[in-house]
Amino acid sequence: MPYEVKDINLAEQGLRNLEWAEIQMGALLKVRERFAKEQPLKGYRIGMALHVTKETAILVRTLIAGGAEVAIASCNPLSTQDDAAAALASEDVRVYAYKGETREDYYRFIEEVIRFKPHVTIDDGCDLISEIHTKYPELIQDIICGCEETTTGVIRLRAMEQDGALKYPVIAVNDCQTKHLMDNYYGTGQSSLDGVLRASNVLISGNILVVAGYGNCGKGVALRGKGFGANVIVTEVDAFRALQAKMDGFRVMPMAEAAVEGDIFITVTGDLHAISMDHIRTMKDGAILANSGHFDNEVDVRGLEKAASAKRAIRPLFDEYVVDGKRVFLCGEGRLVNLACAEGHPSTVMSLSFCDQALGVEYGIAHRDELEPKVYQLPPEIDQHVAELQLEAMDIRIDELTEEQKKYLSSWQEGT
Repeated sequence: MPYEVKDINLAEQGLRNLEWAEIQMGALLKVRERFAKEQPLKGYRIGMALHVTKETAILVRTLIAGGAEVAIASCNPLSTQDDAAAALASEDVRVYAYKGETREDYYRFIEEVIRFKPHVTIDDGCDLISEIHTKYPELIQDIICGCEETTTGVIRLRAMEQDGALKYPVIAVNDCQTKHLMDNYYGTGQSSLDGVLRASNVLISGNILVVAGYGNCGKGVALRGKGFGANVIVTEVDAFRALQAKMDGFRVMPMAEAAVEGDIFITVTGDLHAISMDHIRTMKDGAILANSGHFDNEVDVRGLEKAASAKRAIRPLFDEYVVDGKRVFLCGEGRLVNLACAEGHPSTVMSLSFCDQALGVEYGIAHRDELEPKVYQLPPEIDQHVAELQLEAMDIRIDELTEEQKKYLSSWQEGT
C-alpha cells in the first residue's frame, strides 16, 4: 500500500474534519482555485515532512490541484491526527504517519518520502532536509528548492548556510509576516494554552505562568495566559525582548528565580534545556511543565526521567514525576504541547501559513534558475497578497492610497 496510517477506517471522520477545516481556510482555497486553472506544479514531485493534521491535508489538496504529486510524512512523533492521515490515504495520497510513532518509524517514514525522489521539499523542523543532505546527497542534483515552516527549522537552515552545508535553496516561509506574526503569535498563543488545558484541565486564572522565551510565540502565549487571568512571568536571554516583555506588563527574571515561583511553565525558545534539572529541583510540588517549541529538548526530559524516583501516567499524555519527594507534571512527553495534547493551531491561522507554503513552492519553481543554495524570504508582495486573500475571505475592505498620497510618499521635496 502506498501509505502507512494507524487505521484507514478513520477516513470517514477525517474527511468530515477536512470539510470543517476548509470552511475556515478561504484564503488557501483561493490559491487552490488558481492552481487548478494554471497548473503551475504540473510534473513536479513534492516531498513533505509536516504535522499531518486536517489543515495540512488542505495544503496537500492544494498542491495536488496545482498538478503536483505529493508524498508526506509526519514531522513529530505525537503531532499526527490519525483521522486526517486516513482521509489523505483514502484520496490516494502517499502518507506515512500515525500519532505515537516510534523513533524508528519516524525516520523510516521520512525515508519513504525521500525514496519518492522529490523535486521540492516542504519541511517543519528541517529533519527532511537534514536527512537528504547527510544520507542521500545524490538526490540533491534533482531538487529545485525547499520551504521551511517553523522558527526552529530556519535556525538550523541558517546554520547549514553559514557552514557551507546547504546544497539547494530553501525559502524560510516562517519569516513571512503572514506566518510568524499570525501563526506564531495568534496560533501558538491559543493552541499552547489549549494543549495545557486538555492535558490537565487546570485553572489558569490565579496561577503563576512562566513563559520561557519572548519571541513571537512567547508573546502570544504570554498574552493568552494574561487573558486567562494568570500572573505571567517571562524569562529571556535577549535584552530587547526582555525589555519588550517588561513594557508589555509582565514580570521578567531569570529562570532560576522563576522556577521557584511558577505553577505552570511553557517553553517556546527553540533552544536546549530552557528548563534544566537544576530548575526542576527548585519547583513547587505540583508544578506543570509544557513545551511548545518544535523539539522535545527545551525541557530536560531525559534528565527528568533519570532523576525521578517514580513516574506514572495521570491522564493521557500527562505524566507525574516524583523528584526529591515533590511532584512535577509533564504534558505531552515534553513534545510540542499544542499538537501532542490538542489539535494545533486553528484552521484560519494555518490557512495563511499554507498559502505561504503553496506560493513558496510556486515561487521556487518559477525562479529555479536564479536561486542559489541559500535561505531566502518570499518577496513582500507575495506576503501582502496572502494578507489580501485573508481579508477577502473575512469580507473586510480597506482603503487605497490616492494618486496624490502616492506622490507625497514618494517625494523627498515635501516638507513642513
